[in-house]
Amino acid sequence: MTTLLPAVLPVGLIILIGFVVGRNLSLQSQTLSQLTLFVLSPALVIDSLYRTTLSAQSSAKLFLGYALTSVLIYCLVWAITTISKTSSSFRKSLIATSLFPNNGNMGLPVVAFALGAAGLERAIVCLIASSILLFCFGPALLQGKGIVYGLKLTLKLPLLWSILVGFSLRLFSIEFPFELDTGIQKLGEAAIPVALILLGIQLSNTYFKLGIKEIFTVTTRLLISPFIAYTVGNFLSLEELSLQVLVLQCAMPTAVNSLVLVTEFGGDTDLVARAILLSTISCFVTLPLILWFFNN
Repeated sequence: MTTLLPAVLPVGLIILIGFVVGRNLSLQSQTLSQLTLFVLSPALVIDSLYRTTLSAQSSAKLFLGYALTSVLIYCLVWAITTISKTSSSFRKSLIATSLFPNNGNMGLPVVAFALGAAGLERAIVCLIASSILLFCFGPALLQGKGIVYGLKLTLKLPLLWSILVGFSLRLFSIEFPFELDTGIQKLGEAAIPVALILLGIQLSNTYFKLGIKEIFTVTTRLLISPFIAYTVGNFLSLEELSLQVLVLQCAMPTAVNSLVLVTEFGGDTDLVARAILLSTISCFVTLPLILWFFNN
């Protein structure tokens, strides 16, 4: 439990501040979501890729494992929502809550505390894979208007180009003059706090309830997703540490940025906000169980 507190409590504090702001100030949630999606998150991606020292050879297999896990989760959600004939809004919300775990401000600290520096390096690989999925393909998946439309939409968003810029800067060892990279770094650092404040504002206007939909979204994120990751990791014969990191990163609660995407591209924002809150609380139980599983 003490391992998780340093990762979870700062997140809860910022969400609480957003909750208070939402109750006392008249702010537009869509403005904050657009600021995060089009300005702050691209800066975060560029800065992360610019500063990383990851080895492509050692990370490729883990990257593949995360990608395959995400594809299988999406197929499962699509099959369930199609067979049960759920609404388009619920399908989008379930996609957002199931596919996008909180690999950054929660996943990295938890892995660092539990598995050390070697685990953290591998966790960053999952974070990059998650960022590509979240920011490049997430909007297209939520729009649901076909592959061609989705590709056009993805190409219009700045996140794909941010990833390409970040990789190019790293590949060619390009250095920014006049410490301009510091400005990008500061913008990127604002992405997570603003997204958390957006969540708090949304929660301040959300009727809290625990129903079948909420339980299903949390179960899919915290239990089914890591089980799929464990199966994929064994199929790819990942080394023990990489397998642990893959499962842990796929067992994180729903990402705050999933609310940003749903706010911008459609879905049930109240349901997603509740899923983020419930999954964050519930991970106090599920993450220690997963760590115990690997240690026994």
